[in-house]
Amino acid sequence: MEQENLLQNQSGNANRIKIIIAGTLIVAAIAFLIISSTKAGAQYFLTVDELSTRGANMIGKDIRVSGAVIGDTIQYDANTLTLSFDVAHVPGDNKEIEAQGGLAVVLHNAVTDPNRKTLHIVYEGIKPDLLRNEAQAIMSGRLGEDGIFYADELLLKCPTKYEEAIPQQVDG
Repeated sequence: MEQENLLQNQSGNANRIKIIIAGTLIVAAIAFLIISSTKAGAQYFLTVDELSTRGANMIGKDIRVSGAVIGDTIQYDANTLTLSFDVAHVPGDNKEIEAQGGLAVVLHNAVTDPNRKTLHIVYEGIKPDLLRNEAQAIMSGRLGEDGIFYADELLLKCPTKYEEAIPQQVDG
């Protein structure tokens, strides 16, 4: 009888150890998947100034960058669907943008500043209708070794198009 109890205790301990090992492996696998997917989806959001400061350290990394479109640099080849243009530095802090008079003023000042820092963008795709001088461009892509930003995604915001007077309230 004592031998049976001893065998049951040993098999119970073995089962507990197997459960603990299996649980540890499952938790480790989940942690690995979370960490690897977070790193794979990580993307730097930088201004033109920040990207130029970091330079070679950012080559080949997923980056999202924002800037003001310099209208006279826009070139589009409809045959190859290749779009290229330059963007000027725009602050990344909304409070700073508001302190300078709003987005439209900041974009205008960025484009007309003779000492502006610029970044050359190349994008393959259809030319967006909102691509014009002083539009805010937000691009996702990679910085090439040649210093050109190769955009995979291009979003545009033209504040002058949306700046309308607030409609007057109607008394009713």
